Amino acid sequence: MFISQRTNSENTDFQELVGALDHYLAGVNGDTNDFFVQYNKIDAIRHVVVVYVENHAVACGAFKEYEPKVAEIKRMFVKPEFRGKGLGKQILNELTKWAKECDYDKCILETAKSMTDAVSLYKNYGFTMIPNYGQYIGNNTSVCFEIIV
Repeated sequence: MFISQRTNSENTDFQELVGALDHYLAGVNGDTNDFFVQYNKIDAIRHVVVVYVENHAVACGAFKEYEPKVAEIKRMFVKPEFRGKGLGKQILNELTKWAKECDYDKCILETAKSMTDAVSLYKNYGFTMIPNYGQYIGNNTSVCFEIIV
């Protein structure tokens, strides 16, 4: 059974999962990784979800305010051995519900076009592709999405 816990970026399980995510993304992003790292700091994130199985952290996600009424989903990660079990959807359910509770109208996010499993997850969940926003404008390796909450 998978248990979701709301927490913040001070959670050491979240920090360890993000370390694994950063290692994974360094391989995916290659030479462009430094560009993305600057936008993925986790200090002072107040809205974090960690998923546990038998008291072991196996997945995470977070959101932070992008602008008033808009939350940006960040740091989505599922350990490889737990992928394909619906954890990404579980995290998105919790994050979008929480964002709505916090009075956000929509959530946005960015991922790499090459991360086809992530792109499929977001599309299947109901996110709509949007023009790249903010720092991702002009970055042809990125794809951005939004969903009304």
